[in-house]
Order: sequence, then structure tokens, then C-alpha cells
Amino acid sequence: RIPTAMLLLSATAAFSPSLSAAPASRARVVMSLDAAAPSAVKIFADADAVAEELRSRVDAAAAKAIAARGHFALGVPGGSVLNMLSGTKPDWASKTVIAWVNHKCVPMDDIKLATNAKARAKFLDAGWQGCQVVELTGSADSEAEAAAYDAELRKFSADVLPVEDGLPIFDMMLVGVGDDGHIGSLYPGRDECLYDKADSWVLGVAMKDPPGITLTLPVMAAAKEVLIAACGVSEKYPQGKSAAMKQAVETEETLQSFPAAGLRDKATYLFDEAAASKLSDAYRAAELSASA
Repeated sequence: RIPTAMLLLSATAAFSPSLSAAPASRARVVMSLDAAAPSAVKIFADADAVAEELRSRVDAAAAKAIAARGHFALGVPGGSVLNMLSGTKPDWASKTVIAWVNHKCVPMDDIKLATNAKARAKFLDAGWQGCQVVELTGSADSEAEAAAYDAELRKFSADVLPVEDGLPIFDMMLVGVGDDGHIGSLYPGRDECLYDKADSWVLGVAMKDPPGITLTLPVMAAAKEVLIAACGVSEKYPQGKSAAMKQAVETEETLQSFPAAGLRDKATYLFDEAAASKLSDAYRAAELSASA
């Protein structure tokens, strides 16, 4: 059994953006680094089945949000999740606002590097007419872009993007996990993983060239639903992500050793057989029992 590790992110240990000299507002997000509940892990036969389930859950979340307040707020990452949404044409698109979970600081039409451009090519322009997408300005300055993106998110009214305890409440947050455990642009060993305040919803990350921006971990965790989907193999991940998914779900980790562990008590995991192949028997048995 993984030892209990309840964590209340510490303001004194957290990364502080240079733009804030005033006393910071703690987000007070309590996260459990215990292994995820077996019931949170859903295993499917293949990548197509995972994508179908993800789309179904997004549809359901949209219907619920729109029925409640007339709008749907969705966080979208880059990577394979864009492929899962490819070709979709939801009838609720015009009532939706999309924010990028993370994005490189490049021109928005850079088809090689910009998630915005890739998403427009895969599904937004052809099937999501009327959807409002929060874009970057296109500069290479990660701190300026983070501040500007944060400001854009804060402009939305409460019926579009509610705020509770200083944090935006997305209806659904789609999250990808790298084989090193990064989520958004929160990378292992980086101070951004420890940011625990509500003062900034978006952080600049100058780790790579080009730099980027990312939603904070408290913002991701504050969403009403968090979906982590992993499936298949690729040129980037020829062996799939089975080892990483085991770390994301159940091994003993810290926020800086494997940032994805910070979402364990909030996320639902959608895996194909390959991604789930290294999980403990408890997860596979629970899924088999549920589908029997």
C-alpha cells in the first residue's frame, strides 16, 4: 500500500511570479498523493474506444453546464487529445469557451508549434463554429503572455467561467501526461509545480525554446471534472506510456518528481490496454468487475 501523503501546498515553498510584490492569496488546494482510487481508472480495448469515451464525457459535461448556466468552459491541452477531438462537430460549440492548458509562445498560426493552429486544423475551424477560443498574443515573452492570458480569463462573467475561492472553475479539464510526468507545462523538478496561490492562474515557463505558458496546478485541479487520457503508441512514445501511467496513478511520488500525481484525487483516467498494462492488479480487477 502506498503510504498516505496528504499535501497542503506551502506558500513559503512555492514559486512566486516576479509580477507580484503584494501579499499573495493562497488557493488552499489540498491534494492527496495517495494512489488513485481503482474506480477512477477506466480501461478500454484500444485507442479508438478511449477517444469515443472522452468525446462522450465531454458531451455530457457540456450538456450539464449549458443546462445550468448557458455556457461550457473547457480546458484543452496539445498532443494526442487534439486527435481525439478531430472531426467533431458538437451542436453546443457556440456556447463554449476553450482555454489552452498550456501553449508555446509562438504566433497562433504556426502549424508546427502552436496548439491553437493544430486545433483549428483538426476540429475548430470545420466543426466548432461560434466557439470562443482564448488565444495568446503571439509574442515570445512567456511572462508577458502569461499575464495577458490570465487577464483574458478573468474578463469572463461568472456564467461563462465561474470563480470560487479565487480560482476559475472549468467544467472540464482535459489533461495529457508526458512520460516524465509533466502536465501542461508543469515539469518535474520545477518550482512552477509548487505554485499554490490564486493570484496567478497562468504561469510563464521559460524552460524550453520557445518558452510557454501553463495553467497552474490549482487551476487544473479546481475544474469540476478532470480527464486524463492515454492510449496507443507513437513515434514519440514507441512503447506507449504504460510506465508513466503507473507513476501517474499509483507509485509514491511528489509534485516535483511526477507532477501528474497532483491530480490523483480529482482525475478520471481513460486508458487503453497498452497504457494500463503495468498497473497493479487492483486497478485491472476493478475495471474487469465494472465491465462484467
